Amino acid sequence: MKPLGTAVIGIGNEFRRDDGVGWATIALLRARRSRRPLPCGTDLAQCDGDPGRLISLWEGKALTLVVDACFPLGARPGRTHRWCVAPGEMPHPAAAGRQSTHGLGLAEALCLSDRVGRGPGRLIVYAVEGADRSLGTGLTPAVAAALPLLALRIEADVRRHGERTRRTGFEPRSREV
Repeated sequence: MKPLGTAVIGIGNEFRRDDGVGWATIALLRARRSRRPLPCGTDLAQCDGDPGRLISLWEGKALTLVVDACFPLGARPGRTHRWCVAPGEMPHPAAAGRQSTHGLGLAEALCLSDRVGRGPGRLIVYAVEGADRSLGTGLTPAVAAALPLLALRIEADVRRHGERTRRTGFEPRSREV
């Protein structure tokens, strides 16, 4: 079966302050959908990072975009990193490191899904540096300020992929142009 459509998955926990950036991004994309519709076949989902749930969300998709918070030493809250991950590869070490509030998450889901033949087609990871992962709701001002540009970048990735697919027969496992 040829992979179809796109999944945009926000990973996180909205009750751990900046760790909710993935969920907040999906909420923003949903709110903007009436003014800035995404191509047909684009699913927007929020996930707690459980590997089984992640696999079920990206299975059969030609493109998956994942948004999650990261908390590296010396973080610059709101700074956003973007990685294109080839099938069978792991995201950049900073994206997959133990800097998450999830016990298991994206890196483990990728390993597991590749082993059982249920990995994502093409994967783009957005990691947003956070400042606060304490209990509570609401993003810190610097992380909240990064959301509009992040949403634009995601929308552009989704549209670019859709355009390539329609005009050039883009295969999801081919090299990014």
